[in-house]
Amino acid sequence: MGNQSGSRFRNKAKVMQESWRNIFRVFVVISACVNLAIFEAAAQDFPVKLIRIIHGYTAGTGTDVMARMVAQKLSESLGQPVVVENRVGASGSMANERVATSPADGYTLLMCQASCTILPALRTKLPYDLTRDFTGVSLVATSTYVLVVHPSVPARDVKELITIARATPGKLSYGSAGVGTSSHLAGELFNLMAKVSILHVPYKGTPEFAVANASGQVDLGFSSITPALPLLSAGKLRALAVTSGKRTSLMPSTPSLNELGLAGYNRVAWFGVLAPAAVPKDIVGRLNAVIVKAFNTAEAKEQLYRQGLEPQTTTPEQCSTFVREEVAQNGKLIRLIGIKPEN
Repeated sequence: MGNQSGSRFRNKAKVMQESWRNIFRVFVVISACVNLAIFEAAAQDFPVKLIRIIHGYTAGTGTDVMARMVAQKLSESLGQPVVVENRVGASGSMANERVATSPADGYTLLMCQASCTILPALRTKLPYDLTRDFTGVSLVATSTYVLVVHPSVPARDVKELITIARATPGKLSYGSAGVGTSSHLAGELFNLMAKVSILHVPYKGTPEFAVANASGQVDLGFSSITPALPLLSAGKLRALAVTSGKRTSLMPSTPSLNELGLAGYNRVAWFGVLAPAAVPKDIVGRLNAVIVKAFNTAEAKEQLYRQGLEPQTTTPEQCSTFVREEVAQNGKLIRLIGIKPEN
């Protein structure tokens, strides 16, 4: 009798256990459906309140100008206020962390640029992962750098520059806006691909670098297109090539390094919008559609051209892929040239 009673008890327990499992499964399915419905409703209603675009740079910088342009376009199309928040500090990582840890609802966005994808290779303990904690919304615009030389340098083209550099290793110098900046990496990539040794001279920022380049304190540099154009027009610098994979419409007669024999050379400045990784795809898609439409109008293109930029919108997937590739390429280059990351 005891064995039969124990067996019946165990059978009842198994039945009850299976019943609870079934109830739990139903609960999980219902919860998932409810959450999906909530997300879909949120996406359909989006936006219903103010949107913030955050970046880590001071007012008036290129990133700030681009963020405000995006904010204006989004506000006009979405019918909600869009504000720009300058969260300066820690080379932009404070702003990046602020967006990475924000609610994944599409109301907090990051205005990202080239240095965002350089920083992971320069800092070992960032409080976020750019490729894991963000999703791409869209690239917005790109701009090439220009390889410029001081008139005292006898090279009239890139081939002659390489010949001179190889004949006199370490004699020529190039300036940059600082160690680990885009202008520095452009110069080091040139050194590697052209098999030359041109001395790097870092300055405190772009204005100081531009003055040094124009005055002949350094022989050459990889300058942003906007500060380079007036110096080129005044004859204080001479353009040999652009660093983008192909020629730019802003300087159509200037060849690219890629077409001049440094196959695969492609370094550009860029701006893009990112969101926290878990933002629903429908909301990301809505934001992307507005940006793509807004920045491919004649008016927007003209605004960008005046700043030395060209429109370059993408799908969200293309934007995410681009960011991942930039992080990987910058990391590889920084390791090759021996820059040690900080803690």
